Amino acid sequence: MTQEERRIYLLKELLMEQPQYADMVVPEEEQAQRQLLRALFNIRMPRITDRRFMEIQDAYLQEEIRQKGITDIEELTPLKDGLYLWRGDITTLRCDAIVNAANSQMLGCFCPNHGCIDNAIHTFSGVQLRAACAEIMDRQGHEERTGEAEITSAYNLPCKYVLHTVGPVIHGRVTDRDKELLASCYRSCMELAERNGAQNIAFCCISTGEFHFPNSVAAEIAVKTVEEYRRQTNSGMEVIFNVFKETDYNIYRKLLVTD
Repeated sequence: MTQEERRIYLLKELLMEQPQYADMVVPEEEQAQRQLLRALFNIRMPRITDRRFMEIQDAYLQEEIRQKGITDIEELTPLKDGLYLWRGDITTLRCDAIVNAANSQMLGCFCPNHGCIDNAIHTFSGVQLRAACAEIMDRQGHEERTGEAEITSAYNLPCKYVLHTVGPVIHGRVTDRDKELLASCYRSCMELAERNGAQNIAFCCISTGEFHFPNSVAAEIAVKTVEEYRRQTNSGMEVIFNVFKETDYNIYRKLLVTD
């Protein structure tokens, strides 16, 4: 199948799953098809479907990521010993583990075509990721606690694992408790990644954006916590600080580049 044939197949199957959309006509324009497909992935409740759907979905998503361009950690140059700064799409990064800034339900973003990292990671991992997160939530019987972390396979992403952590949501000024919880996110992820044999990990800018943690303060906590963890535990784990915005790149570069 061509990539277009895979996309149309997935669209038709996902529309048929939703009775209210069963009569919707698949748009002819490619970009409209892509947006509709992502929206349908985003609103789909957690469950695994038949083998043919999964095979076509996996082939489609892997090709989409390949076309976007995969970056391997081996291609990056550290700014400090074991610490990297990379600006790009985390769903295209080949490393052992990436970190997802999740919400407390930990099922991904259900808002169609939303721009958050939770939405992107769940979209390009495939429907398996939401199903895996739902299993974790069913087992633990409560929402994910702020500052803790869970681990899943990365499915169709080029990395091995996705670590899901819930950062603090800021309402007004940043409190000492908010700072402690954000630091806990970084520690929890590194501990969990190492327990699962990961030698490197890529962190997004946890709690910034939708959760309104000030970017500069969040970056200071991130770098300080990672450096303290590596020093206190003698960890050789390599850490990539992944940013998407130029503002965050400049903040992290100032923190990491030493004279």
